[in-house]
Amino acid sequence: MERDDLPTLRAMGFKDEELRGLGLWEIATGTPADLAEMYVRRSKKKDTLSSLRQQVREMCTHAGSEERKIRRVWFEQRSASKAHVRREEFDNAVAAVIAGLSKTLYVYKTSRLSRRGMGQVGTLLDQFDQRRARIVVTVEKIDSSKGSRMVLAILSEQAREQAAEIAHWTKVGGDAHKAEGRWPGGVTPYGLECPKGSGKLRHNPTEYRYARPLIAEKLLQRVTPAEIANDLNKRSIPTRKGKRWRAQTIIHLAQSPSWAGLIPDRERQKDEFGNPLDKWHRGGNPLVGADGHPVKAGEGVVTFAEWTKINSIIAERARPGTAIGDRTRGVRKAATIMTGILRCPHCKGPMGNGGRNYRCLARINQGVSVCQGIATIRQRVDGAMAELWTNHILSLAEDSDTIHSIARRWLAYQDPEKETRKQAVSAALDNAASRELKLKKEFFIGGGMDETQYDSLRAHLEAQIASLKAELAELGKEPDLSPLMGAQTLSLLWEGAGIEGRRALIRAALTSVTVLPPKSRGDRTPIIERLVPQWREESSPANVATRGTYEEGLARARARRLESAAL
Repeated sequence: MERDDLPTLRAMGFKDEELRGLGLWEIATGTPADLAEMYVRRSKKKDTLSSLRQQVREMCTHAGSEERKIRRVWFEQRSASKAHVRREEFDNAVAAVIAGLSKTLYVYKTSRLSRRGMGQVGTLLDQFDQRRARIVVTVEKIDSSKGSRMVLAILSEQAREQAAEIAHWTKVGGDAHKAEGRWPGGVTPYGLECPKGSGKLRHNPTEYRYARPLIAEKLLQRVTPAEIANDLNKRSIPTRKGKRWRAQTIIHLAQSPSWAGLIPDRERQKDEFGNPLDKWHRGGNPLVGADGHPVKAGEGVVTFAEWTKINSIIAERARPGTAIGDRTRGVRKAATIMTGILRCPHCKGPMGNGGRNYRCLARINQGVSVCQGIATIRQRVDGAMAELWTNHILSLAEDSDTIHSIARRWLAYQDPEKETRKQAVSAALDNAASRELKLKKEFFIGGGMDETQYDSLRAHLEAQIASLKAELAELGKEPDLSPLMGAQTLSLLWEGAGIEGRRALIRAALTSVTVLPPKSRGDRTPIIERLVPQWREESSPANVATRGTYEEGLARARARRLESAAL
């Protein structure tokens, strides 16, 4: 039996002999007080592996001096400065300590721990203090269990300010390069490439021979994107990633200014608080230079005039609210219950809205060369899924993980403001913790404040932080499961939910539903017998007897509704 992190350590370039010397070869055993987690973060690919290996060596040496064994090394390549970036391995390392598997978390530097300031670090320290655990930063020689909280707070705020400065100068440099007509980086459109160090686009010989005659010229001839995708798939011409073409892929390609060899001026996506994300809206417009003309980045598959004409052709066929040429900002709401959940029996791909029917999306977007497709009446499938879902939930134990998941999803759908409030409270807590640190720096280091004033302001801030922590804990309480304990309440729950609500309920209970093909033309097999759901949890039919069936619950629910209307 080998360590869980052995493949990761080998990928970092460690030899087995060195791992034995560092104590990272055998599975670590002992009490939680003797064990520790190690977190290693790589900001960018350009950070060398030799540097990362040296960080691991130094942390192992420090752990050895404290007679601690490294239970697991958690490694990931993620930014720590952006609030929207989730660091899964960091969360796993923290969760291991909180779960009591170990009592120490080693990091190399404070900046490797977090660049989001004292708001995040302070909350983390509170959780560790409650469990008598600690964070150790090897370079700065910080141990949170030995009164180093103030030092850790100052260093984390410095790391936050450095992140903001790096982001500013990165943006300044990027804007300057784009104004000069240099390719800003990222994936080039199909048919083009950017030689390393040139900053200019040019034709990719392998792709351009298909991109110009089979895509660009056909778009100019008003051939639909779906027909172009089907033709490319018939010719066995894959995308750059080796996948099959789809109508949406052709549309996204045609709408990109880069396909015409122009610098794109894309709009950056933002979260609900207005903070920029590492995501950009598709398409966009060409960047216009000081002379009023689009800024060129080199060669294009099409000219600017051709690009404008192609987009006007697509716009003529655009249908708002659908994937066909729609450039509406935001996420489209689902128009059907089973879109993306129902699966085609032939290609195993998702099925979507096709008017009165659910249809195979691969057949719609990529053509018959990819999948022969299947279609089934939407109303029949929706009715059958209501019965399958309710009977399955009634067969689960009351402490089922699925029921808990459904309750959480349902309450999130019913009360979306709660999740928004949680994020707002978390952001306010970060801000309050940062202001508390600045207050302490002003009093202890700046010397521009008397003790009475400091005590008064500190008391107000501490009360605010305590209130925010209490509200965050209240918002994180487990949901009430009583609506899911009977057929009648379940039926009322289902009937009262809209399309989005029913989708949330279904997704919490299963991963997908495959619709079997008919045995022959005009097959009269009930649709419920042709649906094969992949439930997240196995059924226990014995539980149905104590709660009633779907039909019984539905009948009682309708009777109760009629009684209420009569009153």
